Amino acid sequence: MAKIDLIDNGWVDLVFEGKNQAYGAYQLRKNTGKRNLWSIVIMLIIAALIAAVVGANAIISAASEDDAEIAADVNLSALAEKKPEVEEKAPVKVEEAKPVEQVKSSVKFVPPVIKEDDKVNEDKQLKSQEELNESKTAIGGFDVKGNTDDADAHTLKAVEEVEQPKEKPKEDNKIFDVVEQQPTFSEGNPAAWLAKHMQYPPMAAENGIQGRVTVGFVVEKNGTISNVRVLRGVDPSLDKEAVRVVKSMPKWNPGMQNGEPVRVNYTVPVNFKLQ
Repeated sequence: MAKIDLIDNGWVDLVFEGKNQAYGAYQLRKNTGKRNLWSIVIMLIIAALIAAVVGANAIISAASEDDAEIAADVNLSALAEKKPEVEEKAPVKVEEAKPVEQVKSSVKFVPPVIKEDDKVNEDKQLKSQEELNESKTAIGGFDVKGNTDDADAHTLKAVEEVEQPKEKPKEDNKIFDVVEQQPTFSEGNPAAWLAKHMQYPPMAAENGIQGRVTVGFVVEKNGTISNVRVLRGVDPSLDKEAVRVVKSMPKWNPGMQNGEPVRVNYTVPVNFKLQ
């Protein structure tokens, strides 16, 4: 078999010999060689462009790094040559210790009280103005024992300590969650009492709404209940009725802690169920 040159597409004529060469497949295969050559040329051109761009970027990066190193060397040299300037601090002035002045003893001024002559104690009569002027003590609103001579020290009174009124111990209003003896309902089962006195809301009954409303409250020390609130509701009408019926409950037996009644948190379920 003779060797066929695929580039000049001579094999196409051999294949389509005696066939309809006007058919599109003949035209396509006839130009296959040219298309392959153009493809190879275009790919080589693109590869050359890419290589040129990459090389240019590498050269620019290397130049930038060299410039940065030169700038860093210049900055370091400038910093090394520059000597830090040390500010001269002003000398710290030390104040001389001042001697502590003596505190002059004083005598508390007491307003005069008018008494009958026979009830006046001669030993405790008021001193005259001359005697006060000669004294080394001063008159003030409080008795102050100073550091004057000991001759008048026995005449000074100690500062009266004002006795602060003792505050009455505040009532322990702590609310317990768990106590030694839990509160108990005075009329037996609280759920049965609530079911007996509950009034089913008409609107909820007509709409077929039912469920369990969890109500929380505080059992006080005297057995009354307070702070009634809905912990888990079902419907506004059912929640409102649950709060109402819980508030109408009679007194409880309070919870006990260390033998004393205390305030205790308590929860009860109020069941609403249609028959």
